[in-house]
Amino acid sequence: MRIASISHAIFAVTLIALGIVGLIQGGFVAGWEGVPNALPAREALVYLCALISLACGLGLLWRRAAAIASRVLLVYMLLWMVLVKGRYIVLAPLVEGSWQFWGETAVIVAAAWVLYAGFAVDWDKHWLGFAAGDNGVRIARVIYALAMLAFGLSHFFYLKLTAPLVPGWLPWHMGWAYFFGCTYIAAGVGMLVGIYGRLAAVLSTVQMGLFTLLAEMPPVLTGHASAFQWDEFGVSWVITIAAWVVADSYRGRPWLAVNRR
Repeated sequence: MRIASISHAIFAVTLIALGIVGLIQGGFVAGWEGVPNALPAREALVYLCALISLACGLGLLWRRAAAIASRVLLVYMLLWMVLVKGRYIVLAPLVEGSWQFWGETAVIVAAAWVLYAGFAVDWDKHWLGFAAGDNGVRIARVIYALAMLAFGLSHFFYLKLTAPLVPGWLPWHMGWAYFFGCTYIAAGVGMLVGIYGRLAAVLSTVQMGLFTLLAEMPPVLTGHASAFQWDEFGVSWVITIAAWVVADSYRGRPWLAVNRR
């Protein structure tokens, strides 16, 4: 599998930026939220996450270290997705927000898995063959597709919260909220069953990118964004770039391929 250089590089730089911000602010950044305040050694975990993000980002930019960096990032994000974000699903499985919260990290996991599958060396192929190469990419796409289903459902469960995020200059806010909820679900289903997978991945990435630019970025550009708005922009940016990495894993595949996950 060929690594898409632009999305890979921007993803790596984003990880570096997150690591630096985490070290400076002393707080969890996009992708590493959700840790209970009462957790012992929580502050130490904050800096561990920041250092791992920084180190993995730098490693992904260096070809000789890319295999190790992608392996560490994948394992760490998988643990975070299962143990930290998965905790919310266990505690409240019928609350859709638990799945959306999980989905944000799942998109990052999918991107990390795509990169790991592409950078895998002989050791990985021998001991972790199920997770490397084309099989690893397929697993990453399934995880990403499940996240799209969670994002789509959230538009319907939290319609009154989603509609106001549509830019004011656009009419029919409710209509757009319903539409984008449907397109996320369609993308997830398409990728799971292998119908127009590349088109689904690319369009869902574009959708996330438009949301980042039109809904999350304007408050930041004013210079008066709250901490919450900065956090929301950060999460939206990270998952957009991660989605781009997943979409690039389809490069070379027909846009309208059927049954080719």
